[in-house]
Amino acid sequence: MKNQIHYFLTAVLFFTRIPCPKWVDHSPEILNKSSRYFSLVGILVGSIASLSYFITSFLFTQDIAIILSMITSIWITGAFHEDGFADVCDGFGGGWTKERILMIMKDSRLGTFGVSGLIFILALKFLALYHLQDLSINLIIVIISGHSISRFIATLLLYTHEYVRDIDSSKVKPTTQQMSTKSLIISGVFGVLPLLFFQKNIIFLALLPLLVTFLYMGHFFKKWIGGQTGDCAGALQQVSEVIFYLSILSLWKLF
Repeated sequence: MKNQIHYFLTAVLFFTRIPCPKWVDHSPEILNKSSRYFSLVGILVGSIASLSYFITSFLFTQDIAIILSMITSIWITGAFHEDGFADVCDGFGGGWTKERILMIMKDSRLGTFGVSGLIFILALKFLALYHLQDLSINLIIVIISGHSISRFIATLLLYTHEYVRDIDSSKVKPTTQQMSTKSLIISGVFGVLPLLFFQKNIIFLALLPLLVTFLYMGHFFKKWIGGQTGDCAGALQQVSEVIFYLSILSLWKLF
């Protein structure tokens, strides 16, 4: 049990700005095993973001509360996944070979593709959440679920695709080793858990677009660079989160 707590706190330490005890380290071995709790970290981040939404919704209009919630999640994670998404936009937008794509993604500077991608995906996220609250859906559960299930989809990439960047130049060291099946199952349990709190079982149909998203982006990464990097996982998390919100929006309108 102590080891599992260590793995979870390591994931919290690595993927958020939440303070952790000094004895928590992030050695490559521990980081790799902490991948099983990525979805649980998503529940934690989503809970903090939804709490921000809940509190600020009493003080401001719904649109402002949603934006403040998004800012909270970005601040808590240090824009970790947003940075990965922007790097992928720059790398695949400006590179035509594997070496060039990896070189661009490694560059800390933000390019036109990255800026454009961030603007559009954040705008989509805001608009989806804004319209979801008009459909009498509990937005708190939606936000928590979005953060958890999207991180599970990202862990699928770590499980199925090989890492293609040297560990010394990596920003996401847990991805340098393939996840174990046990870790994937644990991540899946925490990823799907918040969906059980929805009043409609049709919510599970939202998993289908997420599966298609994973298959498409996984194939795309495999085709161009032969596998995945931490940036690829971050990009998949961001895209999956938005796809999840858009899927709920469509399902609730259709059914």
